[in-house]
Amino acid sequence: MLVVPSAQPRIRDNDYGDLRPPTLGQWEPTLTVSVVIPAYGSQEKLDLTLAGLAGQTYPGHLLEVVIADDGSDPPLRLPEIRPEHTRIVPSLPGGWGCAHAYRSGALAAEGDVIVRLDADMLCFHDNVEAHVRWHHLADHLVLVGHKRFVDYQAGALTPQDAYDAVARGDGEKIFANERHEGHPYEEFIEKTDLLRSAGAQASRVFTGASASYHRSFYHDAGGVDGDMVLGEDTEFGYRLGQAGGVFVPELASSSWHLGWSTTMTNGQRATRYCRPFYANRVLIPRKRRPDPGRQWRVPGVEAVVDVTEATWEQARATVSGLTAGNVSDVRIDLVGPWSKLHDRRRDLHADPLLDLRLMREGFGDDGRVRLVESVAETAFPSPYRFHCPAGWVPAPGALQRLIQLVEKEGYGLVTLDLSGEQTEATTARFEQTRAYARAHRIAGADDDVDNLVREMFAAHTIDGTEWALTQATTDVPQPPVDWHARAVKWESEAAKWRAQAHSLNAEIREMKAQQNRRLHRRLRRRLGRIRRSIVGPRAQS
Repeated sequence: MLVVPSAQPRIRDNDYGDLRPPTLGQWEPTLTVSVVIPAYGSQEKLDLTLAGLAGQTYPGHLLEVVIADDGSDPPLRLPEIRPEHTRIVPSLPGGWGCAHAYRSGALAAEGDVIVRLDADMLCFHDNVEAHVRWHHLADHLVLVGHKRFVDYQAGALTPQDAYDAVARGDGEKIFANERHEGHPYEEFIEKTDLLRSAGAQASRVFTGASASYHRSFYHDAGGVDGDMVLGEDTEFGYRLGQAGGVFVPELASSSWHLGWSTTMTNGQRATRYCRPFYANRVLIPRKRRPDPGRQWRVPGVEAVVDVTEATWEQARATVSGLTAGNVSDVRIDLVGPWSKLHDRRRDLHADPLLDLRLMREGFGDDGRVRLVESVAETAFPSPYRFHCPAGWVPAPGALQRLIQLVEKEGYGLVTLDLSGEQTEATTARFEQTRAYARAHRIAGADDDVDNLVREMFAAHTIDGTEWALTQATTDVPQPPVDWHARAVKWESEAAKWRAQAHSLNAEIREMKAQQNRRLHRRLRRRLGRIRRSIVGPRAQS
């Protein structure tokens, strides 16, 4: 079967279930592939990895292997058993580590698709084919390869043995009788219907040991961060998700990981090292960022306020509301014609650009605020963008509640209706970045991006004046009343008084019971005396 690329599919969230990849061995590939392997030393394991790649079913004329040598001493060499088109490139100057080496190799890659592989992976015969068949269907799929970890001992296998087993389709038997383990992410993959119901959380399972994507999509997502010496796959998986990626676990084929992973052998130290890097860069899940009141490299929310026609007072009220909210990791983009400002002589009070000048002076030195004339299509790599009209003030808990709403329901767009009897009809918007990134990626000339988001992620409209935004009415910004927070507070107070009332009722019931018992004893004693007074004389007679 010849697979011919067609229009991009409209995949609902991460539910790729409608895609029909071709059956292994029964189709004709057309995409070229670069297998990129970062490597440092361990020549023996690299020889086994290349032997496995030499036995792949994917057509050899469409396959190249790029090994990025991260300064090995002695330098890595090409073994006899390897794919025909295999080369070694040095890591680029200015860095070191797995991520830097992989980034160097990816820049040298020429294939349509990049298969990222560790230098200690022994792939089954159809592993590359299993990955790349999906990439003929869409250009924003992220394939997460399956693997089994084995306690490999040096010298246990020769490259010739590895090649022979893989080439005849017996790769899965090589270590079948040895102790081996699956990846911890397998439980999450199964629990989420093979990631089809995982939503934004799907990116959490991305691991660099075995993964693949279109080379163009790799670069659109910014490529692997060479500064991430450890944990670069988790960080890059997050950015792939924010770029609109759909994550697919490839289970039709597998591979052997020759040795245990870093987290398996030194999990606590690895976690301690990675934690601040993840907090600074990764927002899925949001609990990675527990410290309140902080500013980070990747903002949790990008707020956009068009101040072209706004007054200084309106802009001030909106910015003050945003910076005083419960969500502190906010970056605010004030959009206006800032390049029109000049320092020539002018009438200070009749200056048509006076409000812009006041905003530049009032906000220009605030690290959370940027003065820009336009914004990008999406807030990438921030997960959310909030469009707020100037003069409207967010409640302290507004952004937090919008984030919770989107995380629970998966909406790509939440529209906040601000129309009312006292105001002109207008709206605010809360956008999920990954939804808009995917919509822009697949949109044709006649497609409306908002409609694509509604189709793939759904959209929702709320009354923005109910709990999210209020219109500024004074020159001095006043923090809006957070009615939701007040309701929670008074509900807590009511619960406390209900508990006290319940306790008092229990005490009253116990007191009444004690009184009843005492009364019952007195009545019994009195009844006994009466009986004795009656029975006594009769007994004497």
